[in-house]
Amino acid sequence: MLTKLLPSDVATAESTADPEHVFLFPEEEFLIRNAVPKRRQEFGTVRWCARRAMGALGVPPTPVVPGRRGVPQWGPSVVGSMTHCASYRGVALARASEFVALGIDAEPNTPLPEGVLESITLPQELRRTRELARAVPEIAWDRLLFSMKEAVYKTWFPLTGQELDFTDALVTVDAEQETFRARLLPDPARLSPAGPTTFSGRWSAHDGVLLSAIAVPAARSAPPGARTARSAPPICTAGSAC
Repeated sequence: MLTKLLPSDVATAESTADPEHVFLFPEEEFLIRNAVPKRRQEFGTVRWCARRAMGALGVPPTPVVPGRRGVPQWGPSVVGSMTHCASYRGVALARASEFVALGIDAEPNTPLPEGVLESITLPQELRRTRELARAVPEIAWDRLLFSMKEAVYKTWFPLTGQELDFTDALVTVDAEQETFRARLLPDPARLSPAGPTTFSGRWSAHDGVLLSAIAVPAARSAPPGARTARSAPPICTAGSAC
């Protein structure tokens, strides 16, 4: 599914089942030494996916350990994003010379808990989400909007080291083209010059999984002197896979 959402020069790997035996580096094994089986499975499988994506990209396998606030740490020449939810694990990697940031997020195709949608949306987003829910009820549009915003944040944070609230990004969904656009709304004086203020992404809804993906090409990187994804302090959101 990820390959259809991202450019061809982004390496992706995904799985809908947990392999029985997954190799972990000592640093990774240490992190889950006391974890429950479910956590061990999702942690191991998403790193199994990461190693497959590394191989597709032509870089040697390395440990993937969380940095500040849990963001997965990649090598200095690589940018990436990982995600997992029930019955799905996925990773996207690219060379930092070609992309400055990637953001992917997977969610189950089920409605958000009551009251959550209203807390994460702007008025126009709420109206559009309710319209889509009436028109195409087989897709949990509220959960998909949540996924899109998570993808925006997971793209933005490594570029800038700045946090955003859910309502700091206005997301516009194209239901027919399966694309979305996001525009950041905070006062420009508060935004880092290292990051873009608009994002374009693609989404999908298949086999009970909602996916959102964003790739920011290096051609759209910040002006000289601005921080890049390799130098900015990483930040992780609650929904990120670490």
